[in-house]
Amino acid sequence: MSGPESMERVEEAVLGGGCFWCTEAVFQRVGGVLSVEPGYAGGHVPHPTYAQVCGKQTGHAEVIRVRFDPSVLTFAEVLEIFFATHDPTTPNRQGNDVGPQYRSIVLARDEGQERVARDVIAALEAEGVFERPIVTGVERLDTFWPAEEEHRDYYRRNAAQPYCAFVIAPKLAKLRNRFARRLRE
Repeated sequence: MSGPESMERVEEAVLGGGCFWCTEAVFQRVGGVLSVEPGYAGGHVPHPTYAQVCGKQTGHAEVIRVRFDPSVLTFAEVLEIFFATHDPTTPNRQGNDVGPQYRSIVLARDEGQERVARDVIAALEAEGVFERPIVTGVERLDTFWPAEEEHRDYYRRNAAQPYCAFVIAPKLAKLRNRFARRLRE
């Protein structure tokens, strides 16, 4: 079979859970994920640079664009992993990373994603999963701006670097412990 019928269906999620090096490393290991790309979104400056975003004046968050196969992994399951591997209760902060660029945010591509994100947050709140209220923003995606090349595959290229060893490696251990069945073989 050829043509559009044979093409795999691909969905995208744009998520900010602190430093994009961390979230990229997490989702690169999840089965059903086709690609992960770090970038910037949620702000007002076109074509932002890492230095501009770190300067806290662009309004952008460090985010990842996750392309995934919805027949293997649903958007709700993507969000389940997202919420389990970062702290969605701290405004503008993930550990020692502080600033609006590190805020927890779901940038919905459409009304359906927006509804699912709000439902997942409501369910987590109702279950009392976190000790504090979830502060993750849910907004409509305007534009995703890809990050500079040096930010791509950061953990894979720099696993021995102290930030990777002390911040990213524990997130990956948490991922393996909680979502072993979801990981790539």
